[in-house]
Amino acid sequence: MRRPALTWRVALGLTVAVLAAYWPALSGSLLWDDDAHVTRPDLRSIHGLWRIWAEPGATQQYYPLLHSAFWVEHRLWGDATLGYHLVNIGLHVGICVLLFMVLRRLSVPGAVLGVFAFALHPVCAESVAWISEQKNTLSAFFYMAAALAYLRYDEERSPRWYAWGLLLFICALLSKSVTATLPGALLVVLWWKRGRLSLRTDLLALAPWLALGALSGVMTAWVERSIIGAHGAAFDLSLAQRVLIAGRAAWFYLGKLLWPEPLVALYPRWEVDAHSPGQWAFPVAAVAAMAVLFALRGKSRGPFAAALLFAGTLFPALGFFNVYPFVFSFVADHFQYLAAAAMIPALAAGLALVSDSVPARVLACAGVVALGTLTWLHAGNFRDQRVFYSRILEKNPDSWLAHANLGVILGSEGDAAQAESHYEAAERLNPGYPEAFNNYGNLLAKAGQWTAAEEQYAGALRANPSFAAADFNWGYALGQAGRYPEAEPHLRNAIRLLPNYTEAHYELGNALANAGRLPEAESEYRAALSLRPDYPEADANLGLALAEREDWSDAVEHISRAVAARPAYAEAHAYLGFALAGSGRHSEALAEFEEALRRGPDNPDIHYQMALSLERLGRPGEARAQVEEARRLQAQSAGHQP
Repeated sequence: MRRPALTWRVALGLTVAVLAAYWPALSGSLLWDDDAHVTRPDLRSIHGLWRIWAEPGATQQYYPLLHSAFWVEHRLWGDATLGYHLVNIGLHVGICVLLFMVLRRLSVPGAVLGVFAFALHPVCAESVAWISEQKNTLSAFFYMAAALAYLRYDEERSPRWYAWGLLLFICALLSKSVTATLPGALLVVLWWKRGRLSLRTDLLALAPWLALGALSGVMTAWVERSIIGAHGAAFDLSLAQRVLIAGRAAWFYLGKLLWPEPLVALYPRWEVDAHSPGQWAFPVAAVAAMAVLFALRGKSRGPFAAALLFAGTLFPALGFFNVYPFVFSFVADHFQYLAAAAMIPALAAGLALVSDSVPARVLACAGVVALGTLTWLHAGNFRDQRVFYSRILEKNPDSWLAHANLGVILGSEGDAAQAESHYEAAERLNPGYPEAFNNYGNLLAKAGQWTAAEEQYAGALRANPSFAAADFNWGYALGQAGRYPEAEPHLRNAIRLLPNYTEAHYELGNALANAGRLPEAESEYRAALSLRPDYPEADANLGLALAEREDWSDAVEHISRAVAARPAYAEAHAYLGFALAGSGRHSEALAEFEEALRRGPDNPDIHYQMALSLERLGRPGEARAQVEEARRLQAQSAGHQP
């Protein structure tokens, strides 16, 4: 008897407990790579949704169902972060409920304890409190639902449950490919329950799942290497070194489950030395432990099955495959989210089998409360970027990535001196990290220190000649300095490296327009608009370029689109006034000039344009007044009395 009332009570308790534990994260802002997951402007249209599915590289990783979920969420609440946090928390609760249903179906003892311990364990905080890690919670939700459906199929042999399980498994793979381990996990569970596996009913039934998982893994490995950049010196590891990483990482993750302190979003990346006997102790101890558990399978298959589930679920993140985060660290708490869902209930089951007395239950409840308290404390580290990176540096002061990213935050807050010190620390700790040079260059360019900024951009490109963002920012800085011919090759190189670099097309258009090469500028603006149709700046500047070539009709059309998309866009109102005046619509032009002045700074050029329209409308007195006002503003700007 399944006792559904118990499931509902557990679900309610989980909801309250998880909300309480993650309360500090609910007000959390965007962190680190959240802006690559919360749907970018160029992907927010229906065409953008199509690109999410059809264009590998359009999103940070090819997880189209995940990014479709983010696309829908952005439609619902835009950039407001509360909605994303509530979805992550809701998914985590849903995963725990599904896990509880799986454990009860398998008659695992201590299921309630195991599920609450997993729900409130602080190693899960990184996956639940961090918006980007919706890839973990969404994929794990489908993973658990698929596992439950397959277990029902295994009991009832109903094709309907098999089809549901397979569909849910595909959804899991399209959310994050680490879920490819599910069919292997199911085989372990079935072996644990029955003591054997059947070729026809088990292995052949799961063969399509295994094939889909392998295909997903190959696709992800290709994306990691070819698009994300998981290759180069940081990944030049021998098989022996990868074995060393795997052995140490496995014990690291188990250790964090047993003693979750300290928890750091960026752990130190240890040196791997195949000639060090001490480092071989980790994989040797792992193999020995598995051998002992295997030898004891006659007494109980449970411990060996739990170890297989834990190691097998971790396998994609143990170092045998290149994943980009290995540049920073070989381990991360969010890598073991699924594995923790296997091991924590196994540990709880062991405790329940050893002792089910009242004192043991009280002690277990106290342990769960302690875990929830640690999660509450750790969740607060995800509330904003400054706290996030500062906490990392408290526990890992040599994290060059945290130094570099904290420099960005401090620079945006106007603390240039502190930002520079963090950039310099990042460059000292890792001279091969181009982003630190690039962002330091942006800080210097913002301060008008053009020569120093160029040196930083050059350093970024020395570290990574294919770093399109550095070329783009160098070109943008040169354009801001009025050095348009020098800006052009950098912007063109950024486009060569990333043909769909929307902002690079736009800024190249600006550089060409300012150099008087209007037809070429128009071509770049149109390229930007083809990639991002809702780009008011590109529409406005394309319209201005068309107006300067006296193509008044097309100019009015494009600038009107910019004004409609952003009514507060003062420059667009001024450009529209210029285009309307050119086409002889002087009354409408005057209204746009007045709107530009109302929404933006008092500009002498606008007053001169108004004077020309007033003259054409036969209002010479008002025209002279506008000319006088324009002269007064020019004199004032030059530092003279009008």
